[in-house]
Amino acid sequence: MADHDWIDVCSVDDVDEEDVVRFDHQGKTYAIYHAPGGRFFATDGLCTHEQVSLADGLVMDHVIECPKHNGRFDYRSGQALSGPVCRNLGVYAVRLDGGRVQIAVA
Repeated sequence: MADHDWIDVCSVDDVDEEDVVRFDHQGKTYAIYHAPGGRFFATDGLCTHEQVSLADGLVMDHVIECPKHNGRFDYRSGQALSGPVCRNLGVYAVRLDGGRVQIAVA
C-alpha cells in the first residue's frame, strides 16, 4: 500500500487465537483474526453474500465461515471458498505496535 493510515484496533489480548473480532471505523466494518502461530489478519467484516457480520462466524485454521449461510473465506487472502459466496473479501495490512493491533486503510 502506497498511501495509508494505520488505525489502532485493539489489544493483541482482545482476540483469542483462532478467533475473530469486529471493528467498525468511519462507517466500514472490518474483521480482525488471530491466526494459529500468533499472526493477525484483517478483512472486510461483512459477508459478500448478504452483509452479515463475520465476527459472529466460526474460525477454523485459516477459514472464516459466515454464520448465516455457511459460506467460507480464506481470511489470509480474502478468497471465497464455498457457496453461496462468490465474491472475495477485501484484505488489509496488519501490524503490531506495542501490543496493539493496527490495520492499514487507504
